[in-house]
Amino acid sequence: MGQREATELFSEWADNGRDEGMERGHTPSVSVMLEHLLDGVTAPFTAIDIGCGNGWVVRKLAAHPLCDHASGVDGAPSMIQKAREVDPNGDYVEAMLPDWSPSEPVDLVHTMECLYYLHEPVAFLGEVYQRWMKPGGKIVIGVDHYLENPSSLDWGVSLHVHMTTLSIEDWIQGLNEVGFVDVHTQQVGAKEGWSGTLVLTASKPAVI
Repeated sequence: MGQREATELFSEWADNGRDEGMERGHTPSVSVMLEHLLDGVTAPFTAIDIGCGNGWVVRKLAAHPLCDHASGVDGAPSMIQKAREVDPNGDYVEAMLPDWSPSEPVDLVHTMECLYYLHEPVAFLGEVYQRWMKPGGKIVIGVDHYLENPSSLDWGVSLHVHMTTLSIEDWIQGLNEVGFVDVHTQQVGAKEGWSGTLVLTASKPAVI
């Protein structure tokens, strides 16, 4: 079997109902991620979830009392279809990354288990920094596939999809290189045989 697009895989998972299992499995890590992302927020904000799947994180963000608008983008048609079925009034965009960008920059960016499917995730983060985020904005990134998590390293081969394997230091350096500041990391849910979800938080300077 040849390599396929990750969006094809995720559409297949949505069709098979596996998106709900992904939501349950990722909830502990995403809860920590949202705590970091929303920490210190005192003014109305806009937000976007990159690789939003069935939209469950978008709905969590939209439920925040200070959220003016939350949207999600995903390249898997069946995932976006599910998001729209569950939340007909929500803002869900079917688009392929890294080519798409939002029409207006946002304050907060969330992305879980998405970026390593890109061939050049650091270059894409440069686009996010420049075109997706307002000055003073914050991003939180969650990845389970990274060099220091050995049990994740065969996923690309077993699933027949491209995965870019970066180390923790690669992610930190990449975020710094494209302009982000206040970069912090945390490995959430680590246990024997599992190094945990790598959570990275960073900010775009308020004055560029």
